[in-house]
Amino acid sequence: METLKLTEINHATELRPNIAVMSEKLRIKLSKLKAISYAWLGMGVIFAVVEHFTLTSAYSLGVSESYTFQTNLLFHLASTVIAISLGATFLVFFLEDRCREKPYWFGISLIVMVYVTVVSIITLLLGLVLVPLNTGILADDPAFGDAYRAYLLDTVHIKNILSWSVVVGFTQLLLQVNDKFGHGVLWSLIRGKYHAAREEERIFMFLDLKSSTATAEKLGNRLYHDFLRDYFADITNAILYNKGQIYQYVGDEVVITWLKEEGVTDYHCLKCYFDIKDSIEKRRAKYEEKYGFIPEFKAGLHTGKVIAGEIGIIKRDITYSGDVLNTAARIQSKCNELGVPILASESLFKLFSADMPFRKKSLGEIELRGKSLRVHLSTFAMP
Repeated sequence: METLKLTEINHATELRPNIAVMSEKLRIKLSKLKAISYAWLGMGVIFAVVEHFTLTSAYSLGVSESYTFQTNLLFHLASTVIAISLGATFLVFFLEDRCREKPYWFGISLIVMVYVTVVSIITLLLGLVLVPLNTGILADDPAFGDAYRAYLLDTVHIKNILSWSVVVGFTQLLLQVNDKFGHGVLWSLIRGKYHAAREEERIFMFLDLKSSTATAEKLGNRLYHDFLRDYFADITNAILYNKGQIYQYVGDEVVITWLKEEGVTDYHCLKCYFDIKDSIEKRRAKYEEKYGFIPEFKAGLHTGKVIAGEIGIIKRDITYSGDVLNTAARIQSKCNELGVPILASESLFKLFSADMPFRKKSLGEIELRGKSLRVHLSTFAMP
């Protein structure tokens, strides 16, 4: 493989457009939209069935002549499809990203207000269809105005707005909690994937800010907290769109992990670092204006087997244990000493083909603190 000067690595900040990252972004959003669509359609059917049992129970005065289960089910499904097309799409592709850094109550309140607006429009539109269908009064009939007004004032619409507002608000809450745990982790907890510990082959990246102590002293506690919040927010999409999972935030360090297959595919675990650099570079003006400097960071990568499983009762979480994490942390700590921004073990590079699209430089076997065996390390840069 072509070697490179170490000074070239420190200046490798210009990235090519990453079509794979954009497709992964779309895949994540479409998977969320798909899950919401199934859940909402299911709730539409449940609401229709519950209403039917309520209306036909011994505690009801009975159903009106205009009521049929089929018509009511059609109403719920049609309303849900329109709500998915307008509300869920708006939520996933527009609102979710803008609420990510907001308090939970803000996102939930905003989506409920959007939903009430959407459902009001749906009610107005469906009335133009359902009034002629249920009453036989066509739109050109003089009596249509009174029939349409009676339809709009029916208390069933208030009931639908209240019940679906709960569903929509709970959907937004789940999306925010999903982001809190990390993409896909909440679903793993729900279905008990890691309830019993299991062995997995994973790739880990320890990403740490440079000169963090001096930076904290310079900015002060409050401004340094704001800086970390901006920094972690700005690098999140680069991690997610390279199929990475944020395992832990430890002070100013973030630990990222991939299942081996996902990290190797399309070189996600390697490209992640450079996409993070690109994300920060695009926000250079913001950091210079607010904090007077651009964040710089170093990273260490390693791969191996870990034990993954749930721990905790009050604050349950999925944790990974194994020597691979300690080694990855020690590799990252060697970056300053070796004068490079990123290091990876040779065992990681062995997972890739010889013609991988990165320029690699072997640094030989390096002794790591607390490790009895020396580890072969290499650094790399974009071509």
